[in-house]
Amino acid sequence: MRLLHFYWPHLPLRLARARLSDSFPTDRPVILGGQPWTDGTVVDADPAARALGVRRGIPLGSAHRLAPEAAFLDPEPDADAAAVEAAFETLARFSPGLAGTTDQADPAFGLVEVQVDGLERLWGDEPELVGRLVGALATVLPGSPRPGIAGTRFAATVAAGHTAPAQPRIVRPGGEAAFLAPLPASLLTPDSDIRARLHRFGLRQIGAVAELPRSALVARFGEEGERLHDRARGQEISPFRPRRTPERLALALPIEPAVEELDALRFVLHRLAGALAEQLEARGTAAARAHLRLDLDVSFALPGTSPDLAVEQRFPEPTSDAEAIERLLFARLERTPPPAPVARLELELAGVEPAVGQQLPLFVPQAARNARLGWQLARLALMFGEDRVRRVAIADPDAPLPEARWSWRP
Repeated sequence: MRLLHFYWPHLPLRLARARLSDSFPTDRPVILGGQPWTDGTVVDADPAARALGVRRGIPLGSAHRLAPEAAFLDPEPDADAAAVEAAFETLARFSPGLAGTTDQADPAFGLVEVQVDGLERLWGDEPELVGRLVGALATVLPGSPRPGIAGTRFAATVAAGHTAPAQPRIVRPGGEAAFLAPLPASLLTPDSDIRARLHRFGLRQIGAVAELPRSALVARFGEEGERLHDRARGQEISPFRPRRTPERLALALPIEPAVEELDALRFVLHRLAGALAEQLEARGTAAARAHLRLDLDVSFALPGTSPDLAVEQRFPEPTSDAEAIERLLFARLERTPPPAPVARLELELAGVEPAVGQQLPLFVPQAARNARLGWQLARLALMFGEDRVRRVAIADPDAPLPEARWSWRP
């Protein structure tokens, strides 16, 4: 097997910089994860903050004590996940075998795996393939990735981490052990205790670990010793498992003649939402968000009016309820009506996943009240503005100061 790994170091911070553009702080350290008074951890930090001791995963309060002058930015996990999902869609045009995570909190966020076996006939040899992929990703994710190709996942990841952006590090087939041999043995494990023990034993390079008997490593490190031995010798210990492409359902209806009244649009929206919801229920799935696209007739509209309008709405919870989907999207249209008559309406339900069952109590008639509350709050936020609807979380009910007993939720 041949695996191509793309690595974007500090991708969450890169995405935040691209989103904020000119408003991104440049005169002080930057820490991504939330405000220091919130209950969260550091997602990423720039070099200035890392030089002060700020590390990924530490509490935001601790990061503030290390770098009180830093700018703290709120994360946008949905936007980051959408950006990486767009990268997957781009890469899917070249290879069907893809793996990676869209979860910003995952340490592997920023690493994308591509299976490249047998693609030479379509896209050329491996260096040419990498050039094509890097070019295709240039407008999707900020910055050039670091590409590495090898026969095992570990070797491909190390190769990607030890090369320059857009300069592929290609390990020849069967040469994984020779490639890894001169590299630091600390790369073999994320466990800091095992790293320190390898250092005390004088095992500074991966090649030195590979020369040891397997039984000796197992005696010292248990099951992790087996993994150390296999990694050092260039053997695969975690098989490549392609990701399952998120399912999407979409329907569109033309409107002739084009209509401007919201009631007429609601009639079309009702039909689309009902048809897609029936498909969800038949499959036992639920959707997490909706994309509504409107093609506008701008013949008599004001100059500069865009011929299309896109609306994206995330649901409070995955659902297959047509009425709930219709109401939330219509509330969004009522808040921002189309600037011109609508000639075509397209509804796409994304984030489709198996529906989660709910255990209902026998004697409580309002068992689903929490779910309904979430939908009502979402509609209120659309009607009156997201800044008008806020939530609180109980922090410490026994705190002596009233303001310490609760906190605002983001």
